Amino acid sequence: MDVYRVAPLGAPLDAVVHVPGSKSVANRALVCAALADGESVLTNVPDGDDTEAMIDCLMALGLAAERDSDAVTIDGGLGRFRRGPVTLPTRLAGTTSRFVTALAALGPGPYTIDGAPPLRRRPMGPLHDALSSLGVSVSAGESPGHLPVTVEGPVDVTVDEVQLRGDISSQYLTALMLIAPYLPNGLRFVLTTPLVSRPYVRITAAVMAAFGVPGVEMGDRIITVPSGRYQARRYEVEPDASSASYPLAAAAICGGTVQVPGLTHQSLQGDAQFHRVLERMGCDVAQDATGTRVSRTGELRGVEINMVDLSDLVPTLAVVAPFANGRTDIHGVGFIRGKESDRLTDLCAELRRAGIDATDNPDGLVVQPSVPRSATLATHHDHRLAMAFALVGLGASGIIVEDPDVVTKSWPGFWDMIEGLR
Repeated sequence: MDVYRVAPLGAPLDAVVHVPGSKSVANRALVCAALADGESVLTNVPDGDDTEAMIDCLMALGLAAERDSDAVTIDGGLGRFRRGPVTLPTRLAGTTSRFVTALAALGPGPYTIDGAPPLRRRPMGPLHDALSSLGVSVSAGESPGHLPVTVEGPVDVTVDEVQLRGDISSQYLTALMLIAPYLPNGLRFVLTTPLVSRPYVRITAAVMAAFGVPGVEMGDRIITVPSGRYQARRYEVEPDASSASYPLAAAAICGGTVQVPGLTHQSLQGDAQFHRVLERMGCDVAQDATGTRVSRTGELRGVEINMVDLSDLVPTLAVVAPFANGRTDIHGVGFIRGKESDRLTDLCAELRRAGIDATDNPDGLVVQPSVPRSATLATHHDHRLAMAFALVGLGASGIIVEDPDVVTKSWPGFWDMIEGLR
């Protein structure tokens, strides 16, 4: 099995790190560009597997898509969608699989959405049920609520309301929001439970507005999307705030300073506020029109924090926590058990393997101050665990990360970045 042996830094940092474009923003923009009539050019598009899977799916649907470095040109429009049967290959990309499942409901179909075996284990049922309630034909291949699934429209144009739980992945909601303008009356979403990951829904609304469909109304339990049509345009994808959390956290663990250019106070992403968490732990931080900077010269302190709006960064904070004085209690994130891995149980099990006192509970996890020891850590097919475990290795010796190539899901150049910190 391939492994990466992390070499500890042993000295404070002084680094400027350029992170890739946001895959969350990019995949939303790619769907909007696919539906917009005409040619859109997206710049600063990341080259991670999730984004490449989305581009592959759009091409399988019959759209012309061309990448030139970090720019992707899409010649879009529903009239260009290929008639099925067509298979849409989503690799290991949960976001992509959910977005294209909804997108497929608008095309002539039938379309079969399928991915690699680990993706087939991830839940998709709430989205499939919602599409069925909209009159779309949804046929499971092997197991209901999972991939592969075959989708065939049309959407029932007399239906203008759908119910969804809000306390599970916001990707189901986003997938349906992105196609809602193409229904005659738009779509009204009634959330039967409180909404988690609200910042990701705000990203969706902001990208939709940038492509010519403003007017999304977000209440506590009601979200309304108007009818409309996306407009082809040139669109720059902002730096990925989730990716930026790793070099910024490295400054917290190892001391010194890390700057991430382009991640500004105007970012659409909720994860861009992670520097505030590090500030609470004792770091000096700044975020302005040029980017984000995190420095640490003193000691770190543990925090108690609800991370419902920063859920992708739970592994990042969890690996900063053992280097702090005092316990860190993370809660509000029970729903992340359904990510690429069980990001509570799997994360804590691997941290304990490295001698870190970490315990998960139904709502989150608790990490105590610890001295990490040498260990080989499994990544459980999860890019965020792999990148978080690398940070443990920067601050302690003897950490080996299994299956390091899993980082290609979001940041193929991650290990080059780690090497560049020296």
